[in-house]
Amino acid sequence: MSSTGPTLRLRVFSLNCWGLRYLSRHCSARYEMIGELLNKEEYDIALLQEVWSEKDYMFLKKKLTCSNPHSHYFKSGVIGSGLAVFSRHKIHDTFLYRYSLNGYPYMLHAEYSREKDAYLPHRVVQAWELLQFIRHTSGHADVVILGGDLNTHPQDLGSRLLCSYTGLRDSYIEAKTFDGCEEGMTLIPQNPFVNKKEMVPFEKGIRIDYILFKGSPRVHVKCESLTTTKGSVPGKSFPYSDHEALSGVLLLQKTEEAPGEPDRCSEVTDVMGALVDMMTEARTEVKVGLHCAERMRYSTARVGFMGLVLLLLELAIALVPWLTLSMEHPFPRASFYLLGALCFTTLLISLLMYIFYTTEVKALQGAEDQMRLAMGGLQECLQGRPLFHPHVPRRVSDSPDS
Repeated sequence: MSSTGPTLRLRVFSLNCWGLRYLSRHCSARYEMIGELLNKEEYDIALLQEVWSEKDYMFLKKKLTCSNPHSHYFKSGVIGSGLAVFSRHKIHDTFLYRYSLNGYPYMLHAEYSREKDAYLPHRVVQAWELLQFIRHTSGHADVVILGGDLNTHPQDLGSRLLCSYTGLRDSYIEAKTFDGCEEGMTLIPQNPFVNKKEMVPFEKGIRIDYILFKGSPRVHVKCESLTTTKGSVPGKSFPYSDHEALSGVLLLQKTEEAPGEPDRCSEVTDVMGALVDMMTEARTEVKVGLHCAERMRYSTARVGFMGLVLLLLELAIALVPWLTLSMEHPFPRASFYLLGALCFTTLLISLLMYIFYTTEVKALQGAEDQMRLAMGGLQECLQGRPLFHPHVPRRVSDSPDS
């Protein structure tokens, strides 16, 4: 391809705001600081996560009336999605996609252990659903930008699968210049809001926040620069959030197809082979999660059955005075009612957990079925029947602006 049009600079901002009202430290003050930063920098697009209170969103919307007059808050569920977008340019359309799996209700932390991560199958499925969403909705898009806390490390299966399958490029890797935390880390031990014990295995920190992007045959995109915040804000005693903020500058330029593009069969074959390996790894992780979910569903069903049996036994005992025409109850009433309440509670919780695990099983089964079909398409393509075309990076002319 050759460059034909003027270059457009697009400035993108992303931050996990850690906006739990009354729970997150200095929440109101930090939103004030975030608003001041966005007003000062006048980013083209600001992608905010964990804005859990709509009042905080309305505060930012009012504060950013001049710098980012267009915005949207994604409402979902009981407490919302926590996602908000602020833009200098008009927002023409929005859509919220909810993942089929969102962790366990009795576990409030995103990741407990790298060696034994109970959430790994969920994260793989989420990455799969996200890449499918991008593939099916970005066909007519000139530029695709994905920003936010993806809660996955660059070398993790979910990240590798997402970028390889969609062609999204990591701004940290692609940026010509970088200024920020060492190795682009976005969760660092020096941050006063971070749990130091959880960061012990990660001396330098972890990188789980991203600005990913890709162009199209019509528009070429490259990353000019990327910066991150570095802990506490200058002049303040605390930072914007427990995560570091990302600021990227993308250069967009219209392109036209160059005639006689060289044969790229070997390149496609290499990409296909790598995708097949990743798909095999992803299916394995999903199957492991499916096995665990089925086992937990079975255990929950057994506990629920025991609770039902005990409850029926309680009811049978309750009928004894009427069957024997006796006015006295064979057991102390307090103990009897307490045991009955315990049995009913056990039955109710077991029923709810059984429904949850059944939903998890079906979601994992559905994702594994989709992966199996996609893998079949990849293998057929490798055998010489091009039924599926993954993203292969296009070559660009060697001109300075390309």
